[in-house]
Amino acid sequence: MAFLQELMKQLMDWIYTYTNNYGVAIILLTVLIKLVLVPFNFMQLRSLKKMQEIAPKQKELQQKYKNNPDKLNEEILKLYRENNVNPMGGCLPLLIQFPFIIALFRVFQTYDFGGASFLWIKDLSAPDTTYILPILAAVTTYLQTKLSTPAGTDSANASMNIVMPLMIGWFALKFAAGLALYWVVSNLVQIIQQLIFARPGALAKEDVK
Repeated sequence: MAFLQELMKQLMDWIYTYTNNYGVAIILLTVLIKLVLVPFNFMQLRSLKKMQEIAPKQKELQQKYKNNPDKLNEEILKLYRENNVNPMGGCLPLLIQFPFIIALFRVFQTYDFGGASFLWIKDLSAPDTTYILPILAAVTTYLQTKLSTPAGTDSANASMNIVMPLMIGWFALKFAAGLALYWVVSNLVQIIQQLIFARPGALAKEDVK
C-alpha cells in the first residue's frame, strides 16, 4: 500500500508540473487511474448486470421458500448455475481496485496543496466552505450507488443507498477540498462507465458463450 501511495503521489507531482494547477491535476490523475482500472470495473459491472437480470426470479424464490431456508438455498444455487452467475464474481475486481482507491484517498488526504485555489474553491487544503463540493459528493455518491443497486433490492440495502451519500457528504465537510474533489470526479467517471455499460448490447459480446 505504501508503494502505491508513493506512486500516486509521484504521478500527482508529475501531472502538476505540466498543468501548474492542482485542481486540474487531481481531475486528470483520478480519471487516469479510473481508466487504468476499466477492465476490472467492466468485470464487476458485468457480474452486477447478471445479478440484476435474475433479481426478480430470486425474489420470487425468496417469497416461495421463505419458511424453508434449506430449500431456498438449494433453489437459489440452482438459479445461479442455470444462468451462469457467480454471486462472488463482482468481489475480485473490487478487491483489485481497492488498493488503488485507498492509495489515492491517502494521497489527497495528506497532500500539501500549498493553499492553492481551484474554480470556486479558495483552498484545496481546507474544507469547501461553500458546501458545493460536499453536496456534489453526496449527490454523485447517491447516483452511483443507485445505478449499481440491483432492482428489487431489500429495504436494508435501500436504506444504505441513503445513509452512504449522507456520510460521504459529511466527510467532505470535514476533509480537504482536494479530497472531496477527487471523490466527486471518481463518482462522475464511475457513473459514466456504468451508463455506457448499461446500454443495450454493451456487454453482449462478453455474455456470448
